[in-house]
Amino acid sequence: MPDRVEVGVAIPQTFLTGSVDTRKIRAFLARAEALGFHSAWAGEQILGSIPNLEPVELLTFAAAVTERLRLGTAVLLPALRSPVHLVKSLATLDHLSAGRLIVGVGLGANVRVYPAYGITAARRAARFTEGLEVMRRLWTEPRVTFAGEFWRLENVAMEPKPLQKPHPPLWFGAHHPNALERAVARGAGFLGAGSSPTATFRGEVVTVRGLLAASGRDPATFTIGKRVYLAVDRDRARAGKRLAEWFGAYYGKPDLAAQVSVWGEPAECVERLAEVVAAGARFLLIHTVFDELEHLERVAAEILPNLPR
Repeated sequence: MPDRVEVGVAIPQTFLTGSVDTRKIRAFLARAEALGFHSAWAGEQILGSIPNLEPVELLTFAAAVTERLRLGTAVLLPALRSPVHLVKSLATLDHLSAGRLIVGVGLGANVRVYPAYGITAARRAARFTEGLEVMRRLWTEPRVTFAGEFWRLENVAMEPKPLQKPHPPLWFGAHHPNALERAVARGAGFLGAGSSPTATFRGEVVTVRGLLAASGRDPATFTIGKRVYLAVDRDRARAGKRLAEWFGAYYGKPDLAAQVSVWGEPAECVERLAEVVAAGARFLLIHTVFDELEHLERVAAEILPNLPR
């Protein structure tokens, strides 16, 4: 287990007002790297009224303008994608980033979007698991023959293989016990959702630790982390209002902000983040949804030095 909590940041990806600002994204990434953050992350929401950039392409941009930051997806929804296309895109990104990619995956909660992708939500967990197996084999085997319920491959090759061996680390976003089992069985990490409170995450960590022990896995080889929506602002009412606006636009649930976010003065934010660390997180994905560049500086100067180690 690392001797300190690693901290990553969410790349500015949503734009509630105005146009997509690539200069802002570039400046954010450059400063995050200079400040020594562990990683920069992008999520997936393809459909929706809020302007939201596609994660693989956004991380490809990030790879081109950084050198040291690890780059992660939190999370991709492979059950909505072709594993053959996805495995190629991610292998390409792993090379373009010089082996800095972390692949976060999850099943997702919105079953209503499946028909828009030409599929049904029936057996979506099986589709998810089979797709990951197709990806693993294409990443690691010279030629693949595979006869599954959803995909069939006959002596096919996919090159180049990822730069990282055997493949980029897989982290799982999960809630259901079966999903947590998949995370431990197939993954290198578990990332708790930003849309769930610390108490829920604490229970998930207990389950994950039990599964690690039962499987004989060394806990040091498995990262446990959580996304945290954060707003550092001495004016709590102002910060709460801006968080609620974003949650309403992104999740359609403005009231969710108050249930899961951390906001307020720096000392209060440190205290709340310490609760997440005490619940078992050894990685924090800090997601600020407004004034991202300003928040980056404040997190580095006022939050990180005071986090528990």
